Amino acid sequence: MRERKRLLERFGEEEECESIEVLVMKKKIIKVPLEPRSMAGKAAKSVVKAIGEYQYPWREKLAKYKDELSKGVWGYWELGAWKPLGISGRRRARLRKEVLLAGQDWPYDPPRKEMKTKRKGHKCDRVSAEKRANTAELMKKMPEMLLDYKKRRWEKKMKAEDAKDE
Repeated sequence: MRERKRLLERFGEEEECESIEVLVMKKKIIKVPLEPRSMAGKAAKSVVKAIGEYQYPWREKLAKYKDELSKGVWGYWELGAWKPLGISGRRRARLRKEVLLAGQDWPYDPPRKEMKTKRKGHKCDRVSAEKRANTAELMKKMPEMLLDYKKRRWEKKMKAEDAKDE
């Protein structure tokens, strides 16, 4: 019953009638018979299906432009010259939309690139936090570094004394 009311509201019929007349495109009318109340869902589906198939026959267009669509989205280079596609971007988008609405897949889109995430906040805040983390790691290594430094300095001193003695 809800389907019947929705259809009647959508297509401008106020009183109940035996058929719904739908203006599809320029002066074209499709009549879909409605059985009382129980068949409203099926009628709605058939109306939508009939309208969709009549308005834009995407299967024919897809077959016609299959080669052009496989060449790319914007165009292609052929023998050093740029060739635009045989179908405009607007028509390509409309065909893509119709195919996707019909539940088919659309293999002609280029693979998507990974999204670049923009960093938020000031660079100085981010850098100072990284520096603090680095300093904390270096402070853990500090005793070993001091021992290495003292050992190198002692070795250098010994080399200098050996050079004097000779």
